[in-house]
Amino acid sequence: MANQTGSIPRSFIENLLARADVVQVINQRVPLKKAGATYKACCPFHDEKTPSFNVNPTKQFYHCFGCGASGDALKFMMEYDGLSFVEAVEALAAQYGMEVPREKLSPQQQAVQQVKQQKQRDLYDVMHLAAKFYRHQLRDHPASAEAKSYLKARGLSAEIAKEYVIGFAPPGWDSLVSGLHADAKLKQQLVEVGMLVEKDDGKIYDRFRHRIMFPIRDGRGRVVAFGGRVLGDDQPKYLNSPETPIFHKSYALYGLYEMRQTREKFDHILVVEGYMDVVALAQFGLRNAVATLGTATTADHLAMLFRQVNEVVFCFDGDQAGLKAAWKAMELSLPLMEGERSVKFLFLPEGEDPDSMVRKEGLEAFRTRVGNALSLSDFLLQGLQGKLSFPVNSIEGRQQMVSLATPFVQLAKGLYQYLLVEGLSELVGLPAWRLEKQLNVYSGFAGGKKDNFKPAKVSSAPVSRVVTLPLKLVRILLRRPGWAEFFPENFSKDLLKTNNRDYQVLGGAIKSIVEHSFIAESALHWLAQNGFQSELELIQQSELPDDDQFLRAEFDVAIVALAVALDEEKLGRSGWDLTEMIKLQSLAGEK
Repeated sequence: MANQTGSIPRSFIENLLARADVVQVINQRVPLKKAGATYKACCPFHDEKTPSFNVNPTKQFYHCFGCGASGDALKFMMEYDGLSFVEAVEALAAQYGMEVPREKLSPQQQAVQQVKQQKQRDLYDVMHLAAKFYRHQLRDHPASAEAKSYLKARGLSAEIAKEYVIGFAPPGWDSLVSGLHADAKLKQQLVEVGMLVEKDDGKIYDRFRHRIMFPIRDGRGRVVAFGGRVLGDDQPKYLNSPETPIFHKSYALYGLYEMRQTREKFDHILVVEGYMDVVALAQFGLRNAVATLGTATTADHLAMLFRQVNEVVFCFDGDQAGLKAAWKAMELSLPLMEGERSVKFLFLPEGEDPDSMVRKEGLEAFRTRVGNALSLSDFLLQGLQGKLSFPVNSIEGRQQMVSLATPFVQLAKGLYQYLLVEGLSELVGLPAWRLEKQLNVYSGFAGGKKDNFKPAKVSSAPVSRVVTLPLKLVRILLRRPGWAEFFPENFSKDLLKTNNRDYQVLGGAIKSIVEHSFIAESALHWLAQNGFQSELELIQQSELPDDDQFLRAEFDVAIVALAVALDEEKLGRSGWDLTEMIKLQSLAGEK
């Protein structure tokens, strides 16, 4: 269903939640105990010894009195399983045998979509058959002794092999076809999912031969691809499934599903280079490792990881290839550094991998290595210094350092961008505000002469004690700063001219976000610098969920209400009218 188009109707989501039982959903993941009319458990979202996590079957709602986590069945699946909103809806609907409909599809499109969905379900079934076949071959095939010896030599137990559904692809060109007694339809499906290769003359053969097979599963546990480790002399040593209708490398992480299934709470995830590393580390008790699949880390991978934890540790070989891969991961990470997020880099001695290191020095020593890994900023600044042809304290070295750092600092955002500027300023001995000017960035945090904002004329009207409509919109814009571009021209100027503090807050937030490349932090800086600290504290008392459908719904309601309010107050409008405000709804949706 990942390729569906059209939004999920609100009525369907409401029906799904009405049918689902939040107690059942949570109890499948966190054991609950009856406590009067409700259920209790130790909260899965923070460490505690006394249960403060309550699930109310009447209200179909959970709430933790310790950390404040709360929501319905879908919210729990998003937070606990690390799913997106759409993934959570699809997973919950599948549990109750419900089809997920989509809006804005013509009858013809709906028919095509239904055919596509059925075809996709069939392909998942085919991959399940293949995984089952390879698993049986590891157990029963006469040639599997070599595979069993290899796994035993790597220290893998039968339990771990079973958990990761590790199998064996026998030698031969047609083992899979004959083993599955494949008819013409199944053969074509096996070609579609990359398990068979079709030559130009129409002949087909097994893609994976004489290899240990590692199934790759998606967030719902469905097998979508395989990785195969060769046992003979064939090349390549590691072979992955190609891109297929149900498998996209940039969205897949080996071991992520298994990590989630442990139900353990992790504060970081270790990203390693191969699936054998993931399984070997799991055997030693390190269950928070994942691997990319024959491709470099992507922005989608990072988004998936940051939905699980706030810290990602990349583990690479200490050779040139490892450094190159780490540099790429660093570039992708820079724009995502916000809040409590952090990225670290662990480089292993030449010739070593995570599996060999944990065997040599033990689990605790390896965990110490992970804990002492290089921070992103250290890796960046040390790496840049390594590229200099002069000492960093020389005039030439300082100039080269600033020049080399420019594109990387420009990738970062908000406070992290400024902190990088600050670290760079210490190295080259220049004030942060001068460096920002040289780097052509504006973080909103450096002092000095570069701030072109003119303080707003702050109203003497009473300060809000509740989050009013304008403040709600500011809160949404801090989550989706790009939506600021949809407000009519001169709108922010008109709001800044009013005597209403909350309208001034909204006007200033829109103006600062638009003028500073849609960086949310620029609005925070403007509010703090212009006497709106009370409103800023009120806005930051709680945070909206980072969910597009929820934010869009809130935005829709707020825009209509604001348009009505402005019309009632007869706010002077400079070249914009009420109809433009209403249009914001559809514009934001299209965006």
